[in-house]
Amino acid sequence: MNEMNLDWNDLQLFLAVAREGGLSAAAKTTQRSPATLGRRMLALERSLGKALFIRHDRGYELLTDGKKLFDQLTEVESHLGTLLPRSPEQKKPLVKISAGTWTTLHLIKNIKQLSETFDSTLIRFISTEHILDITHRETVIGIRNRRPTDQNLVCRRLHSVEFAPYATVDAPQKWIKVLSDTPIARWLDRFVENDAICEVSTPRNSLDLALEHQGIALLPTFIGDNQPTLVRVGNIIDELGHDQWLVTHHEDRYLPEVRMLINRLGDMLQD
Repeated sequence: MNEMNLDWNDLQLFLAVAREGGLSAAAKTTQRSPATLGRRMLALERSLGKALFIRHDRGYELLTDGKKLFDQLTEVESHLGTLLPRSPEQKKPLVKISAGTWTTLHLIKNIKQLSETFDSTLIRFISTEHILDITHRETVIGIRNRRPTDQNLVCRRLHSVEFAPYATVDAPQKWIKVLSDTPIARWLDRFVENDAICEVSTPRNSLDLALEHQGIALLPTFIGDNQPTLVRVGNIIDELGHDQWLVTHHEDRYLPEVRMLINRLGDMLQD
C-alpha cells in the first residue's frame, strides 16, 4: 500500500462497509451512523485519490481499486489476528449463513459440529426461501439449490436433494398443503389442489403436522428419513430433485472465520 497519512480506523470502517455491502448494515456492526460512515468513506477515497465504491440504491459495491484494497487489508487483518490476542471487549466477527427451511433445520439439529467456532465467531442463521444477495452482503454464506452465475461468487457442489411423501402409519391419507413460493408448494398446488387436510404458510409446519399424525407431508429425504415416527408413503418425486451448492463471495472466502465455516458446513451437508 502507498505511504500516506491513512487512519487505521477508517480502514476498519472500510472493511465493515465492504463486507456488509452498504452503510446501514455496517452501522449495526460498527456502532457508527450511516451518515458518519458515508463521510469517512468519502474522506478515505480523497486520501487515496481513488474511487472505491459504486454507490446505488441497494448499497455500496466495490470497484476494482476497492477490491484491491479489500484484499490487502484482509490479508493484513488475518496476519494480525494470528499475532494479537483477542481482548474480551473485541467483538467476534459475524458470519451470516442463509439457507432454506429444511437445510437450516438440519444445521441446527447438528449444531454441535460447529461448536468449536463459537468462541471465535458469531454465527447468524437466516432461514429463508428467498435468495439473498451475497455481493451486497445480505448474507456471507448461502446454501442454494442452483449454481450461481454471478462471477463474483464462488461455490462448492454438495449432495443431491430428493423429496418424498412422509406420514405416520396411522395418519389419514390426505396431503398437508404448503402455501409458499417454493417448488414443493407449487407441486402440491398442481397435484393436490384443494383436496388437502390442512394448509400451512411455512414448510416447517407441514413436518410438525405430520409428526402429530395429521396427514402426509412432502419432505426432503434427509429430513423425513431421520424422523423415527415417519415412514415414506410414496416414491421419490424426481422432478423436485436438485443439487445443492455452498456459495460465498470470492473476497470473503479467504477470511479465516469464513474459510473455517465453509469447510465445516461442507462436511455437515455432505454427510
